[in-house]
Amino acid sequence: MRVVKQIRWWRPWWTVALALVVGGLVAQAQRIKLATLAPTGSTYHKSLLAMRDAWRKASNGKLDLVVYADGKLGGESETVGLMGVNSIQAAMLTAIGLSEIERDVAGLQNIPMGFHDFVEVDYVGQKLQPMLEERLARKGFVVLFWSDAGWVRFFSKKPVTRPDDLKKLKLFTWAGDPEMLDIYKSSGFQPIPLETADILPSLQTGLIEAAPMPPVFALATQADTRAPHMLDLNWAPLVGACIIRKDVWEKLPAAQRTPMLEAAAQAGREIKANSRKEAAEAVAAMQKRGLQVTPVTPALEAEWRIAAEEAYPKIRGKIVPAEIFDEVLRLLKEYRATAPAAGQ
Repeated sequence: MRVVKQIRWWRPWWTVALALVVGGLVAQAQRIKLATLAPTGSTYHKSLLAMRDAWRKASNGKLDLVVYADGKLGGESETVGLMGVNSIQAAMLTAIGLSEIERDVAGLQNIPMGFHDFVEVDYVGQKLQPMLEERLARKGFVVLFWSDAGWVRFFSKKPVTRPDDLKKLKLFTWAGDPEMLDIYKSSGFQPIPLETADILPSLQTGLIEAAPMPPVFALATQADTRAPHMLDLNWAPLVGACIIRKDVWEKLPAAQRTPMLEAAAQAGREIKANSRKEAAEAVAAMQKRGLQVTPVTPALEAEWRIAAEEAYPKIRGKIVPAEIFDEVLRLLKEYRATAPAAGQ
């Protein structure tokens, strides 16, 4: 009887000890929060979830990457602010959000009609991204991967053929970018600054009548049901990157960071390939539910290019730092001189 009583007395002690050990192991697991505007269920989102699983495996289950999709934590400006105070540690941002950290990134995206095809987008990116990564690192962020979401096109409630048609409509522009707002206004447009999450409800209410976005994003958010007209014009590439706070990244074991970077690079390649491949598929799917596509003839494209280039003196030095703006144009000239027949 005495032995039995001793066993019963020790059992709670072992239970408590085990709980403390398990609790300690749980406490050691690190959580990294990642925010993105990518819609839930999109290929972008799925690639990020695959990266999450690979990171968990690389850390032997000690790292928990939580992906917040659909802009649930706010727009890109808010996301950058949350990263600044370590409320979230990572984000997949377009050049709009990245430019709030390092203005030079704007050169990859904010030169409308500057790029003729994806080959040029990749060429300029390969030349500039190493330098941009260094500058982002100095601001406290590590680039996990670069990617893009394809070409931005104009979706509208009424048909748009020429620049003057678009000037008659209330046009979405990203909030938190007063310089771009001024450029649109000075060029005769009617920009309405909003967060990306506000595009669909604002099209519904008539607060805006047109919005630039990639077809894949329009399909995923059903923006075409509110703006059933699309101009088939490659206005600009929607370029972005997935970044993480440098202090958080460097605290991770060095042996884990290599496979984690490999998984991130794979996610970036998948996102880029899928977004480019799915653009035509997205347009076709939206046409089946009523989207009207306005084709662009060479003459119309030339008219849009003139309108875009008229804004270059305003963009240079305000939206895109002059040094980067000039370097992008130099690289494009360099590439076209050696590969003038490069296709899309």
